[in-house]
Amino acid sequence: MSAINDFIDNEVKNNDVVLFMKGTPQFPQCGFSGQVVQILDYVGVDYKGINVLADADLRQGIKDYSNWPTIPQLYVKGEFVGGCDIIREMFQNQELQSHFADKGVAVRSNA
Repeated sequence: MSAINDFIDNEVKNNDVVLFMKGTPQFPQCGFSGQVVQILDYVGVDYKGINVLADADLRQGIKDYSNWPTIPQLYVKGEFVGGCDIIREMFQNQELQSHFADKGVAVRSNA
């Protein structure tokens, strides 16, 4: 296992909700990352944003880790949930909110 894989594994396992994204939650650097940030902020869930643009190894490493070709990538309780399209669809169907609830992750009650 590579150092980058260990780093990703550690982040995913030690944070309830992790978003691997381009940019930061305050300054998303791509539209897809920005959309997921908006959804997570709306739902009111605490999450850690990790900027893959800061490190080329990390940017490739997260794709290898999840076997998913695109970024952003959302993990909840150590499990890969999906990218922008999946998150948006789950949010629109209220599935994202119930997924967080099922996993025991607190969300804002009005979401």
